[in-house]
Order: sequence, then C-alpha cells, then structure tokens
Amino acid sequence: MTPNAPAASGATGAPLRVALVGYGLAGSVFHAPLVSATDGLVLDTVVTSNEERRAEARAAHPKVRFAASPDELWERADELDLVVIASPNKTHVPLATAALKAGLPVVVDKPIAGTAAEARDLAALAEERGLLLSVFQNRRWDNDFRTLAALIADGELGEVQRFESRFERWRPQLKGGWRESGDPDEIGGLLYDLGSHVVDQALVLFGPAVQVYAESDVRRPGAAADDDTFIAITHENGVRSHLYVSATTAQLGPRFRVLGSAAGYVKYGLDPQEAALREGLRPVAGEPWGEEVEQMWGRVGSGESPLTGGGTPVRTLPGDYPAYYAAVAAAIRGTGDNPVTALQAAAALDVLEAARRSAREGVTVTLPGNLPHEERSAS
Repeated sequence: MTPNAPAASGATGAPLRVALVGYGLAGSVFHAPLVSATDGLVLDTVVTSNEERRAEARAAHPKVRFAASPDELWERADELDLVVIASPNKTHVPLATAALKAGLPVVVDKPIAGTAAEARDLAALAEERGLLLSVFQNRRWDNDFRTLAALIADGELGEVQRFESRFERWRPQLKGGWRESGDPDEIGGLLYDLGSHVVDQALVLFGPAVQVYAESDVRRPGAAADDDTFIAITHENGVRSHLYVSATTAQLGPRFRVLGSAAGYVKYGLDPQEAALREGLRPVAGEPWGEEVEQMWGRVGSGESPLTGGGTPVRTLPGDYPAYYAAVAAAIRGTGDNPVTALQAAAALDVLEAARRSAREGVTVTLPGNLPHEERSAS
C-alpha cells in the first residue's frame, strides 16, 4: 500500500467507508454529522455496545452498521477505509495503534495522547505503515480563528505582540464522568480538554513555544480535575500568548484580544457551529453554515475599548468544520495534505506537559532545545 493509500472503496472512486469508535458527545455531535455531510465519505459502522446510543445513531443514520467492540473492526479491516476514534481519552493511543496495525488510516479526537512521546510514537507507526494519522483539531476552522488568521496575514494588526485567548464557561455544578475525573489515566481536566484547542491555535498562529508558565486550580466543590487554568507561552518569535480555560467564569471575557503594533482585534462569543450541531442542524453543500450575526462581529482599532465604540467592526468569516473531513478525504485519496498531523499535536502536548509541570511546581518551563527570543538574538 502506498502512503495514505485508500482501501478498496477509495480505489474504485466509491465513497470512503468510515468506522466511528464511540458515540458519546464527540461521536454523535461532531464526527458522525460531519462525516455524513462530507462528499466522498460515508458513515459505515458505529462501534458502541450501548443500546440507547445505538438507537440514537440508527435514528440519525438509518443505514449505519454496528460493532460491539473495536476488535470486530480489525477483523474486517478490508471493508473499511478510515477509522475515527471518538472514545474516551485514555483509549486513544491503544485504539489508534490497533487501527494502524490493521492497515487503516485514522482520525483521532484531541488530545491524541496523554504525552508528546506517545503522539510521536504513533506518528512513527503511521509513517512506517504508510497510513494517514490525523488529529481532530476542529477549532482551527472556528469563525473567529479564521478571521484572526486572515487579519494577521493581511498585516491589519501590524506585528502581533500579545495574543489573549479565552475558552470560558459558567458551569458551577459538576456533570460527572471521566472528563472530570482526577485519575491521571483518564487524561481529564480542562488543561487537556479545552487547553488542547487554545494551545493548538496559538502554535498555528505564532509558531513554536520556548517557555511555558501555568496556573491550574480545582475550584468547584467535589471536583477532582482542573477546572480553571491559565497558560502563558513565549513563542520563538517573541509573541506572548495568554490562554485561559475555565468552567468557573461567572462573567465571560473576550474570546480573543490580540494586540499588535498597529492595532488590536477584540472578539466576543463562541463560534456557532457546535451549538448548531447540538441542535441537530447539519451542514449542507451550497447552503450557509457557520455564519454569525453582525452584532457579534469583532472590532479592529486602537486607543479605545470596543465596548465604548472604539474600532471598526470586521465581518467574521464563516466557520467551516466540514473543511476538516473534506481535507481528510483528499489526503487519503492522495490529492491533498493531512490537515492536522500527529507531530503538530505532539508539539501542543509538549506545551500541555510543560504547563502541568509549571502549575505543579510553580516554575517557568523552558522547552528542551529552545531559547527565548531575546537570548537567541544576543547569542
């Protein structure tokens, strides 16, 4: 098999057959709808032994088949072209390993692993087998992130000096489940959940991190995992990123506050795509998707707060989660690049691991092999 080559379906031009492992929040709200909406992909099999979730999947995707365990997939790997792993975090590495060894391309929900070393091992295995291994970092296709990237590329802000990113929620009551577990094996907590998004976005925009400082707290009564975390990154190019993830924010701050030498960009509110998917709406080719009302547009300006009328409103580009799976399909067919590589995910995990150490020990962590911008310039 050539690198990233499709199995039988892709070779004939038929839709690539996708198996989805897990039908919880990630599987039912994000992956299944987006796979089904992507030209050239078909949701073939859902892996879950939960009868209630099977009924939900069957109602939403009447032609889908079911498997009770991932082992059933590996036994009929020749009937599939892609495996999507949307199961709990602690299963990502073993399931991705098994899928690659079965000869199947893989998409893994974030975080791909608990450590950067595990992510790099998976990347090496995928390269050895000549298979696609991609990580679902859907927030690269958020409406506000796409808009900010365009503003930076066009030089509208001048030289960016500080990037503030907030993914904050007000959830004073615990929901329970593995995401809030304090067991390290579960890879729960906001640092690895929402932190995976904000760190990935910072690295995409501003490049490698050289230093990391973090503060991480458990605020809610009965909570066992971090629910209020701050991460400060010094990038190799001198930009400083200040990243906030929280479930305990009674008053939400701006999603982005980006300060440059010429102007700043301030944007409130979350991308609307997750809410739309949760409500059962689905992207349809040729129809509006991920659009935002004008009242929510961010502002670009200098010298005055946007809340007192400062700056000029800038139309928010539409969010585009469907672009991720379209890119995955193209990569498997050999007509495009992997949209999010395991090595990119490993770089984000380097930062998350450094942040966890920083918060635990109260130190600033310099990533191995890197120097701060000012020290490198002086050397």
